[in-house]
Amino acid sequence: MITLTAKNNPGQLSKDNVNKDLTVLQDRLSTGFKELRKQVVKEPNGFIKYPYLIPAGFYSQLWDWDAFFMANHFISKGEPEYMKNWVLTFSQGIDKDGYVAGCMTKDGPRQAYSGRFAMKPFLSQGAYHYAKATGDWEWIRPVYKSLNEVLDYRRKTQRDSVSGLYFWEIAMQSGADNNPALNYFKDDSRTFLSADATAFQYGELLAQAAIARQLGEKGDADSLEREAKELKGSMNRILWNEADECYYNVDRETREHYRRVGYSTFVPLMYKMAPVSNGRRMIERYMLDEGCMKSPYGFRSLSKADVDYNNKNIIIPFSNWQGPIWGICNYIYSIGLHHYGYDDQVAWMASKVGGLMAKDLDDYGTMHETYHAETGEPLAPSNFKYRTPDGRIQGFVSWNLCMENVLDGLLSGHWMLLELPGM
Repeated sequence: MITLTAKNNPGQLSKDNVNKDLTVLQDRLSTGFKELRKQVVKEPNGFIKYPYLIPAGFYSQLWDWDAFFMANHFISKGEPEYMKNWVLTFSQGIDKDGYVAGCMTKDGPRQAYSGRFAMKPFLSQGAYHYAKATGDWEWIRPVYKSLNEVLDYRRKTQRDSVSGLYFWEIAMQSGADNNPALNYFKDDSRTFLSADATAFQYGELLAQAAIARQLGEKGDADSLEREAKELKGSMNRILWNEADECYYNVDRETREHYRRVGYSTFVPLMYKMAPVSNGRRMIERYMLDEGCMKSPYGFRSLSKADVDYNNKNIIIPFSNWQGPIWGICNYIYSIGLHHYGYDDQVAWMASKVGGLMAKDLDDYGTMHETYHAETGEPLAPSNFKYRTPDGRIQGFVSWNLCMENVLDGLLSGHWMLLELPGM
C-alpha cells in the first residue's frame, strides 16, 4: 500500500515526502482508473435512451447519486455528456406529480419500497454542473419546468411543515442504507429532520436558482435564492447543537436532537453551510478524533464511539454505513475539510483511502465498495463472481473514481468541489 510518511501523529504529514508519495499514488490510480472507467459505461437499453453510467460489478441500473458523482468525474476528464444523459434520463421518468424514482432500468423507473424510493436531491445540481462545464444552458430549457416540479414534489412530501427542514421518508432513500441516525428497520416508523437531506436540497435550490438566472427566469431565481438562504438559517438554528459542537438529526415526533455522529453529520460542510468557527470545531472534535471518525485507514462512516459501530461485511439487504470506510464518504469529507482549511488532513485521507484502492488494483485489478476501518481489509463485495467479457474480475468502481480528483486537487489545484453560486 502507498502511504504518506508521518512523524508521531499520523495526521501530521512529513512535508518533504508528501508530494512525491501522492504523485506515485496519483499515477497508480490514474493508470488503473483509465481501464476501469470502461466498465462503468453502458450503451442505451430500452427506457434508457442514452449511454449511461453504472457502478460496475453486479449493478446494471442507472442510480441517482452513484451516476451523479461518476458523471462529475467524467466531466473532469473532458467527457461531460454522461451528466447530460443522466439528467435527461431521470427527467423522462418524472411523473405528473413531480415524483421521480432513484433508479432507472431498461424497463423504466424502478418501483421500490412502496413507491417511496424517490430520487435524492441532485437533479438540478447535475444539470448545473454540465451547463457550467460546457457553457450550454439552452438544453435545460425543455426540462426546466420538470426540474421545478421535482423540487415542488419534495417540498410537499419531504419538507417538515413546522421547521421547513427536510427528511428522508425511509433510510434507504438516503443511500446511506443503515445509517443509525435514521430509521432503517420496517418496524421503526420515525422520520428525522436530516442534515444530509437538508444539505442536498440546499444544493438543489442554489443550482436551480443559477439555472433560472441563466435562462432569464429572474423571478424564479430570486425566490429560490431566498428559499435556500432561509433553509440554511433554519438548519443552523435547529440541527446545530452548540454544547456538542455538531449537527444532529432531529426526531420529528419528540423534536429532540438524536445524538448520533456519522457520515450525514458532515454533509453540510460540503456546501459550506456551517459558519467557519462551527465547522472547524466540529472537524476538530469529531472528524480528527481517532476515537470517533478517524481510523488508521481513513475516515469512518460512523463514529467508533457509537453503540452500533461495526465493520460487518454486508451489502444485501442493505449496505453497511455503520463503520466501514467508503470512498464516497471520504470524498464528501474531503470537500468539507478543504472548505474549512484542512488540506493536510485531505492529503492524509487520500494517502490512506487511495492506498486501499491502489492495493485493490494491484491485488485484484478492480476495487471494493467498502473497507474495514480498523484493518484496511477489503469488505464488500466479498467475492468476485462478475467478469468482463474477456474474463477479468469485475468489482465495484462507481464513485471510487473521485479519489483521483482529490489527488488532482492536492497536487495541481484542480479540485472537484461541486461548488454552486451562493454557497
